[in-house]
Amino acid sequence: MESASAQIGLLLVNAAAGFFLFIVLLRFLLQAVKADFYNPISQFVVKASNPLIIPLRKVIPGFAGFDWAAIALLIIVQIVAISLSLLIAGYGLPWANIAVWALLGTSGLFLKLYFWGLLIMVISSWLAPQSGNPALLLLRQILEPVMAPIRKLLPDMGGFDISPIILFLTINVFEILLISTARQTGAPGFIIGL
Repeated sequence: MESASAQIGLLLVNAAAGFFLFIVLLRFLLQAVKADFYNPISQFVVKASNPLIIPLRKVIPGFAGFDWAAIALLIIVQIVAISLSLLIAGYGLPWANIAVWALLGTSGLFLKLYFWGLLIMVISSWLAPQSGNPALLLLRQILEPVMAPIRKLLPDMGGFDISPIILFLTINVFEILLISTARQTGAPGFIIGL
């Protein structure tokens, strides 16, 4: 049984790292889909992530329209968060496993963002279909490149869009595969994204 101080330490590490990972993930996706840079949320994401992204870009340049420095930062922050969590919980540091867990956690973050983003979009399409909320506008810009190819493959349903259902199922399949792989590698239960 973990002590209260260890539980508090794990909570704080996961909360701080999770928030920053979310910001960096958004930074990567917003640039990848060429989202509205002047959206206030985009401005916050850029300003919050610049102190670590800018130095990394000197070493890891962008390529093919993707910000590879953001991906590297995601993995680095995952490694640091996992290492701190293992130390707080009183475990050793299996470096080879930590690198694998960081990759799995980062992949899981992408899936979680798309899952929750899609859920928010579906609910908002019922409650406020024409909303100009800056967060909803960015979510539409992030989700559309994934949804459009699915819509093209589906037959015309008379105005009914079932592409979110297909995307939900696909995300769940990948989450099952990620969690199964994490269990096989002995991943602890506190990896952000899994």
